[in-house]
Amino acid sequence: MLSYSAITKVKDRERAEGLGVAFEKLNPPPVGVGVFELEDGSGEWEVGAYFHNRPDEISILILENAFEASGIIISEIPETDWVSKVKRDLSPVEAGRFFVFGKHDSKKLPKDRVGLLIEASMAFGTGHHGTTKGCLLALDKLIEREVKIDNVIDIGCGTAVLAMAIGKVISSKIIASDTDQVAVEVALKNLKANKLEKRITCLHATGFEDALIKSAAPFDLIFANILKPTLIDLAPSIRSYLKRSGYAIISGILDVQAIEVIKFYRKNNLEVIDRIDIGEWVTLTLISSE
Repeated sequence: MLSYSAITKVKDRERAEGLGVAFEKLNPPPVGVGVFELEDGSGEWEVGAYFHNRPDEISILILENAFEASGIIISEIPETDWVSKVKRDLSPVEAGRFFVFGKHDSKKLPKDRVGLLIEASMAFGTGHHGTTKGCLLALDKLIEREVKIDNVIDIGCGTAVLAMAIGKVISSKIIASDTDQVAVEVALKNLKANKLEKRITCLHATGFEDALIKSAAPFDLIFANILKPTLIDLAPSIRSYLKRSGYAIISGILDVQAIEVIKFYRKNNLEVIDRIDIGEWVTLTLISSE
């Protein structure tokens, strides 16, 4: 069965959100609408709507003009078994000692690697993205240095791959949290698949605003693999919730943003001790300097 997409880009958030609302008011309405800020530093937003039937082209043209969109492209989407496609396309990822894989690739796990199983239907946060791989490599370096890591939190955990990575290597107290309830549900399934559900606490929370997180602080290590605006907002809290000489591994930073982020964290007494560049993405390891 065919379905249809209508996708475009706009120059700012207000127009993007307005276009998303306008898409939802079409008759017949779309089955889903997505509004996303592009992660290329352009400041542009992508808006997409998905329909069971081909949308009316005149209505789409009216919306295009009203919101100054750069051409709304209507495309046919053929029926696809997405889980099977992910299984074919999603190859294992090696990052230092860590080997991230789907169940379909379980026979490929090398004996000398730490396996992190991510189900194919839970593809976000599998290690393929430069930010996740960078964080795994940064963690690998910290472990090589034999630093003391007894208390850990992963803020914005997604699939919980980072929390699982340290959970499989070090007997630490670990919390994984995310603002997205769906991500938390995915993380819980992954923890169970990796037999870590009893060792890692996973919860729905925004930043450090949770009673359990506050009571567990201070932390030896904080992961924050999110985007630059949130990293900037969280910098004072990351410093406050770290132990003296504790570490933070942060990513979601484009290379053109790195200098600004480094300067901001330095103002919050967090100094960079390592930097990993993968493509256009940067991962920073920081240490509390006071």
